Amino acid sequence: MRIVIASDKFKGSATGAEVATALAAGIAAVLPHAEVEAVPVADGGEGTLQAAIEAGFERVTVRATGPTGEPVDAAIAMRGGVAIVEMAAASGLDLLPGGARAARTATSRGTGELIAAALDRGATSIVLGVGGSACTDGGAGMLQALGVRLSTGGGPVGPGGAALAELVAVDLSGLDARLAGVEVVLASDVGNPLLGPQGAAAVFGPQKGADADDVAALERGLARLAHLIDAHPLARPAALTPGAGAAGGVGYAALAVLGARREPGIEVVQRLTGLAERIAAADLVVTGEGSLDAQSLGGKTPLGVAAAARAASVPVVAVCGRTTLEPAALAAAGFAAVYALADLEPNPAVSMAEALPLLQRVGRLIAEDLARGRFAGDDSSVGSAGRE
Repeated sequence: MRIVIASDKFKGSATGAEVATALAAGIAAVLPHAEVEAVPVADGGEGTLQAAIEAGFERVTVRATGPTGEPVDAAIAMRGGVAIVEMAAASGLDLLPGGARAARTATSRGTGELIAAALDRGATSIVLGVGGSACTDGGAGMLQALGVRLSTGGGPVGPGGAALAELVAVDLSGLDARLAGVEVVLASDVGNPLLGPQGAAAVFGPQKGADADDVAALERGLARLAHLIDAHPLARPAALTPGAGAAGGVGYAALAVLGARREPGIEVVQRLTGLAERIAAADLVVTGEGSLDAQSLGGKTPLGVAAAARAASVPVVAVCGRTTLEPAALAAAGFAAVYALADLEPNPAVSMAEALPLLQRVGRLIAEDLARGRFAGDDSSVGSAGRE
């Protein structure tokens, strides 16, 4: 019996690797001779770097600028000429001092410094994984770190998206020349444009601490940046391009100035980890994330893994902290069963605090169902905690 566990993190409770370890322990208690392989995966956001490292990439530590200007020890991953840059490693919400949000002033400069570090090490292809960012600066900080000059009437523009409203000039001539020979892939499952009611400020700003006034100020700043860059002869208009609103507009800067092409993050990570080949030899695939909901259907990790399993005709089950999806939607997504921790422990606070022992219990349930042949043929059906 061979089981592949390819789960994303349970945010606030466990990393993808911890989820896999707990599930594997539960499975081993019931099926001690089963071969269980853990493949850490992510959707382009947090966890992408670790997934690459566990797939054989080398971790390279980089000193970079944090989201509020403080120095942080971040990292990139390298293998040959391919570099993995995870935005959250230098510009993430989790790096905010004391967790205090800085919606108007947080910067993506550190992400640009990570890209520069990859170039210094000879990268010819850069995967920019975005997600979990603290900033809404349209990638301005990232561009400045790579040599772009953004000026107000009195000098360089300050950090953060709100300051961009004072922008009067964009000079792209100083952009790091090495980027001209580098393929840049924007790994993101976010299809939002930069501006408007579905844009970076309106949709994601509140997650970063922005109130209504902050959102309005950030929208003005992003609109000013886009006005100047979209009209620049060395850039390509991208404000309306799907994915431009990713990571507070870093997607926009990558598409418009760095010449990036966007790919679904889960597909990029699957390619890096060789997940399809591992799934093809499996009897069962287990995937999951903290909340299996409507956003998951937009292309997050579990759906990507389910698609790969379906292509290989291997049954796949999902594990989650909770799900808000109806059984019909879960079945349509390809899941033979869904096991929610909330069905074992309905108190959300307790469920998050005790996620690992609960995941071990779920591992036992999965193994018991597998041993009974539940996932063979037409015997599979989606139910509460994986049950009928």
